Amino acid sequence: MECIFCKIIAGEIPAVKVLDEDLVLAFMDINPSSQGHMLVVPKKHTENIFEISDGDLAAITSAVRRCAKAAKEALKAEGVTILQLNGRASDQIVPHLHVHIMPRWENDGLSVSQWEMKPGNMEEIKDIARKVQEHLS
Repeated sequence: MECIFCKIIAGEIPAVKVLDEDLVLAFMDINPSSQGHMLVVPKKHTENIFEISDGDLAAITSAVRRCAKAAKEALKAEGVTILQLNGRASDQIVPHLHVHIMPRWENDGLSVSQWEMKPGNMEEIKDIARKVQEHLS
């Protein structure tokens, strides 16, 4: 087993656990981007959102909401960033689905959601929406 998160789930690598349930594990990130930064992972190895079962995704979503709320309350955070990446092109480093929960405070200096806001080409936007709709299942 080469996956670091699978090793954490199996107890082969120590972790500071926050939540340990049948389908989900939440633990503190040892390289935190903010105070209280944690990760929520499915216990069954799944590389990304395209491969996870509906049941495991529902369990992850529920755990993320509960952990984010608890972290916000415990740390008196002013906000929470929830981040989930899929594939190398999106900067996913560990190939095991995981959701980052990052408690946030105004002017904390963390920037994970800033991009230049500029109007797009509406015809191109409509064309892309049509293409995506054709692939919905």
